[in-house]
Amino acid sequence: MSGKKVNLSLYDSDKVNTGQGLKIAIVVSEWNHKITDRLYNGAFKTLIKHKVKKSDITKINVPGSFELIYGARLAQKQNFNAIIVIGCIIQGETRHFDFISQSVANSIAKLNMNDLSPVIFCVLTDNNIYQSNSRSGGDHGNKGVEAAFTALRMANLIKICLLYTSPSPRDKRQSRMPSSA
Repeated sequence: MSGKKVNLSLYDSDKVNTGQGLKIAIVVSEWNHKITDRLYNGAFKTLIKHKVKKSDITKINVPGSFELIYGARLAQKQNFNAIIVIGCIIQGETRHFDFISQSVANSIAKLNMNDLSPVIFCVLTDNNIYQSNSRSGGDHGNKGVEAAFTALRMANLIKICLLYTSPSPRDKRQSRMPSSA
């Protein structure tokens, strides 16, 4: 990555449909909480900006990034239109970083293949704390903002897809439709 200070979290808010009526879960790792708190705040403020009610945003705290997997899996069993997982894994002196990073990424990918609520990946995997600070409200923006933008787009994609299909009464996706659709 270049050393240029570019805010990567800028987005075209015109491309985001309203979040009105959507229910969003945000699963947050408490490990590296100074970073994950800023990511959460960026996501939360972006959801509110796009008309998701505070009461429709549920924060679920888990101890570490590895536990995001289980937290997201439990959230998928609830009535959420999208789930954001927020974590921060910083390279140390051992291979632990590699094992945790790969396990979390692969498991979240698997959760996205089970035809339930989409799980948005907002887990920083950085070489040092400087990179994490830069991506959680610093020089490179806030990845929490990007995750919220993605969650809104994916939740609205589901609404669009359901308009063009005839789901059976037993279709799990049908129950995630916002009441004001």
